[in-house]
Amino acid sequence: MMLRLRPIFFSLLLFLSSYGFSTAFASGSAIEGGEEEDFSEALLLKPLPDRKVLAHFHFETRAPRTPSYGRHHHLFPKAIAQLVKKFHIQEMELSFTQGRWNYESWGGFEPIASSNAKPPGVELWAVFDVPLDDVDASWRNLTHSLSGLFCASINFLESSTAYAAPEWSFRPAPGSLRYGTLPREAVCTENLTPWLKLLPCRDKAGISLLMDRPSIYRGFYHSQRLRLRSAKTSSDGTHSSIILEQTLTVVLHPNSQKTSTMNSRETKLQPSWSMSSLFGRKISGTCILAKSSNVYLQLDWGVVRELKHLEKGNQVLGVAGIMEESSLRIPTFVLSNEPDKVINEVDSRSEGPAILYEFSVRKHSDLGPFDLGLTWKTPVVWSCPQLPLRVSRFLMGSGNERGAIAISFRSARAREGLTNAKSMGESCKVDVNVFQVVPWYIRVYFHTMKVFVDGKPMVVSDIIEKIHVSPSEDKVSPGVLEMILKLPCSVDSAAFTLDFDKGFLHIDEYPPDANQGFDIPPAVITFPTFHVNMHFGEDNSSKKSAVLSRFQDNIPVRSYTEVLLVPLTTPDFSMPYNVITITCTVFALYFGSLLNVLRRRVNEEERLLKSKDKRSSPLSRLLLKLSAKLGGKPVVTSQTSARSSSFISLKLILKIILVAGIAIAWQYFS
Repeated sequence: MMLRLRPIFFSLLLFLSSYGFSTAFASGSAIEGGEEEDFSEALLLKPLPDRKVLAHFHFETRAPRTPSYGRHHHLFPKAIAQLVKKFHIQEMELSFTQGRWNYESWGGFEPIASSNAKPPGVELWAVFDVPLDDVDASWRNLTHSLSGLFCASINFLESSTAYAAPEWSFRPAPGSLRYGTLPREAVCTENLTPWLKLLPCRDKAGISLLMDRPSIYRGFYHSQRLRLRSAKTSSDGTHSSIILEQTLTVVLHPNSQKTSTMNSRETKLQPSWSMSSLFGRKISGTCILAKSSNVYLQLDWGVVRELKHLEKGNQVLGVAGIMEESSLRIPTFVLSNEPDKVINEVDSRSEGPAILYEFSVRKHSDLGPFDLGLTWKTPVVWSCPQLPLRVSRFLMGSGNERGAIAISFRSARAREGLTNAKSMGESCKVDVNVFQVVPWYIRVYFHTMKVFVDGKPMVVSDIIEKIHVSPSEDKVSPGVLEMILKLPCSVDSAAFTLDFDKGFLHIDEYPPDANQGFDIPPAVITFPTFHVNMHFGEDNSSKKSAVLSRFQDNIPVRSYTEVLLVPLTTPDFSMPYNVITITCTVFALYFGSLLNVLRRRVNEEERLLKSKDKRSSPLSRLLLKLSAKLGGKPVVTSQTSARSSSFISLKLILKIILVAGIAIAWQYFS
């Protein structure tokens, strides 16, 4: 009996010892690192003024960054941890975007627009903690690794003609930051699938269940973003953690749930929607590895202001006609589920605060599949917070030889602090940081810069406070322009132009769709004196939520201009086809004649003629001579036929030599 219990006893002892060791190791590493690994997820839904809905997925994973922590992680993705350790990444951001953010309709002066509104295609920037001489090598290795990880053409950014080193636009990291974009990169599910694999629950549980591929990719705009950053976890700064932020921002058009005929008043209503109508799915379970899993419904200050007007019985701004007083008592909107908490933003602006409704996924999913819905009862018209200056970029000129790039700024009088700008005098200035990368085949002449303020030409030194220019070098590096403008607060419009010449590319450097044009990456416009954030007071829930904590940080106001399409002089791509056909024809004649000569047997033909003469009878030879004399033709014998055959072979040899000479001359001079 003891012999039978001994293996069971040893197995139990081994299990307890290993469990105790792993628990002690985990607790020890957590103490040394200052915190344990954790993962949180959130979804923010927000109605937009143009009858669309913004869905912002936010996933955040934290891990201690200490040498004693080891290589293994419980929640943090191992592939990202290896990149950080191998290439010494201090900070990095990668985005895949399809569509363009509408700053006028969807807003620009808010946290989501400033941090998640990205240019079309791929954008990558990274800060390396390596010597300055090794930054370029680390950048090239990083692009190749990310290209294989996300199934994209990020490796094209390894070329020195595809990236630049900003000085002021992103963060103060002179020399160690690299920036590159691929405006024409197509975004598809092959990029989203590896992005989802970095999540602890992937798309099998939790909020990520809503990421239905057809629903996401039929939206007006979607941008998946991955950002790595470091944060101090102790007051003395000795311990730090690495934070991985994964966000997916989608703008969708909800399908109207009403099939009956609507009257004129109902047609002015915002469309009602639910998560099942937007994504085609419901949240049927929670991710057990997530520390928090919440869904938020945000109402901007514009919506809140209109709702206050409706409650007070005032006239609704922007709605045609005067509504009946009885209709004002009807609730403006109805939610399908009762919120767990209502979070009010601290009124830090003159327009008013925003409101967030919080829904706990764990609490609501216990009762069944969670499907949050919003039904409008009263027409509401509002506008989103605008940028300090609306920026647009366009091309001037015509032809394939030269042109000009223009960037224009238009004032938004509703911006904070600049409403009464004209009464403040000339002391009020708006700082604008412009960062522009131009490909090497667009030869920009920076000395031709012209500045116009309110339609009047200005001295460049009066507007530009600081400028950094790096001229392009053919097939080596792009042209880089970075400058800080100081515009008067009372400005209505401003613009500056740059002239350029169009270069010529080698035929091997043209893409397959060269006639479509060549892309100039968008310019990055930053307003360093403006920051956006949301204050929620001393509420503990805002500190626990990763997305709300991110909204409370000071985020610099940043926007991107349009991608420019420049047509270049393209060669006649049919000429290679013509050259190939004529070369193949010459070689066919040459080798055909050569094979004909090599395979013909002249001696064998002479023997055949002699044998025929010997076999012929005297009567046949006599008839042959008579027919020749009557016809006035010479009599053909075997000797003459042999001479004629040798003469023919000589002509063939001369022809072959002539064709070969022509082919050699063609290849030499072409």
